[in-house]
Amino acid sequence: MALALLAALALGFGAAKLREVQVAAPVLPQELTAHFSGRVLSVDPAARGVRLVLGDLRSGAFADGVPQRARIAVRGAGADFHPGQGLSLTARLMPPPGPSTIGDGDFGRGAFFQGVGAVGFSFGAPIPAPLAADPGWGDRLADFTENLRESMTARIQRQLPGGEGAIASALITGQRGGIDDADEAALRDAGLAHMLSISGLHMALVRFGLFWLVRAVLVGFPVLALNHPIKKWAAVAALFSAAFYFVISGASASAARAFVMLAMMLVAILADRPALSMRNLALAAAILLLWRPESITDPGFQMSFAAVAGLIAMAEWEQKRQRASPHGLVYRYLRGIVLTSLVGSLATMPFAIFYFSRATHYAVLGNLLAMPVMGFWIMPMAAAGVIAMPFGFEALPLEAMGKGIAAMMRMSQTVSGLPGAVTILPSFPVATLVLVTLGGLWLTLWRGDWRWWGAVPMLAGIFLAATTPGPDMLVASDARTIAIRNADGVLVFPHKAKDSFAASRWLAREGDTRSPRAAIVPAKCDAQSCIAMAPGGDLIAMPFRPEALAEDCARADIVISAVPAQNCAGPKLFLDSRQIAAGGGYAITNGQARSVNDWRGARPWVVAKTQ
Repeated sequence: MALALLAALALGFGAAKLREVQVAAPVLPQELTAHFSGRVLSVDPAARGVRLVLGDLRSGAFADGVPQRARIAVRGAGADFHPGQGLSLTARLMPPPGPSTIGDGDFGRGAFFQGVGAVGFSFGAPIPAPLAADPGWGDRLADFTENLRESMTARIQRQLPGGEGAIASALITGQRGGIDDADEAALRDAGLAHMLSISGLHMALVRFGLFWLVRAVLVGFPVLALNHPIKKWAAVAALFSAAFYFVISGASASAARAFVMLAMMLVAILADRPALSMRNLALAAAILLLWRPESITDPGFQMSFAAVAGLIAMAEWEQKRQRASPHGLVYRYLRGIVLTSLVGSLATMPFAIFYFSRATHYAVLGNLLAMPVMGFWIMPMAAAGVIAMPFGFEALPLEAMGKGIAAMMRMSQTVSGLPGAVTILPSFPVATLVLVTLGGLWLTLWRGDWRWWGAVPMLAGIFLAATTPGPDMLVASDARTIAIRNADGVLVFPHKAKDSFAASRWLAREGDTRSPRAAIVPAKCDAQSCIAMAPGGDLIAMPFRPEALAEDCARADIVISAVPAQNCAGPKLFLDSRQIAAGGGYAITNGQARSVNDWRGARPWVVAKTQ
């Protein structure tokens, strides 16, 4: 067993390195304005335009290597762009952003594995341009799939304009860009955020719906039902339908997880094996991690597998209980929704707190109300709409789907509006998440009484979270966005934060619902510098003009300079703009500073910014 574990460890690291080599591409080292051309790979609607992913980039401005792909925001654009089209544009480009602070999510890592080496926004509207070369068959197939998704999304939203159409598009084609922020917040706070992403719920409804339908039709023919394995025939039909849904939904990471897991269940039926077991879950995880090793760091991967592991453990426990129940089908169905919602919420709660600093308390109620609508109304109408779309008869099922979505939204707004629906909690250290995850796996994987030893690392993780203090100061990569922890243990800003996104993320990770503007506690400032006092008694100077450096370095204990400096020998800690930009920001605790990039490590997606 020890050698098997070592072999699995070596295989995992080998697969991760191989994946890194396969996707490796230049990452833009610094901000620049460039005129370039490229081929549209995908079009994602946004609140004020569209987001384009461009490949096959051509420009003389990329002196340090041409990024494989660039993600560009285009304001005011309509549906004039389509995958496979050549475009020419001028845009402000920058490296994919890293974490706002130590422990935060790393967008740059995700962008690297997607081949995106630059992000930015367009100056004006792009114009059509000829392609540098004819695309290969693989690119043509990808363009055909993306154009099919775009066409389906357009037809859905023509039939269902507004919020219902945006949610319908998210459920069918995976296009989430047009969803209103208020609708998304209502679903999230009601514990129904999983409704919007193509995941196990949607795949299961499509798979089980077609599986049931095919068996129901075939059983009406006794010659077939009595002489042939119609259950396996239904499994094959469900597998192909799930594969089609996976493709038209955009093949996102969450959809890939769901498809692999459901494919394992259907293959188990074909092999006369139990369809739902920990063994199948482990095989699905192994396949996905060999295919996309970077998924291990994805919140969706962690949450979905935690939820399914908890549900399988609950199902195994339920199978051992006596089946003598006087209750009928409706009771068992509602009880199943309550149990699955409760177990799923508990299994994913540590990840929701760590990544999103939120805990929802009425998820069971929200799912109890919304799941019947989703399972018996919305998704069947969605499937009917997709089947009818090639014949032009999608209007009726899509209209019915829109009414179901409206009913689900009313339920989510009611539940999310209840007192105490959401608690904003501070994030905890990565070590806590690891300990709680290991403890949860121990609880779910073992079947004997020693499974309860899994509570020990979970309690240790909770203790670690409760006793680990937050940093005394946070400094963003622009060297002008600074937060200081006051005597009450609350982060405050000595002046207006220039990087509002980083400031918002800091407050969210603290479980603080204030806006960055509301968290300002003005420091003593003049035209050249600001001065503040740390709770420990250290004098903090924040010069933003070179003229203030000499005086601040002479009298301050900590100097955070927004300008580059050659020498500042007086303070206990000195950071200038070049150091801060190269480090991607800093967290300071007890006078010791650690950069974000030092925490990220020497990775190919970590780019030291320059100023």
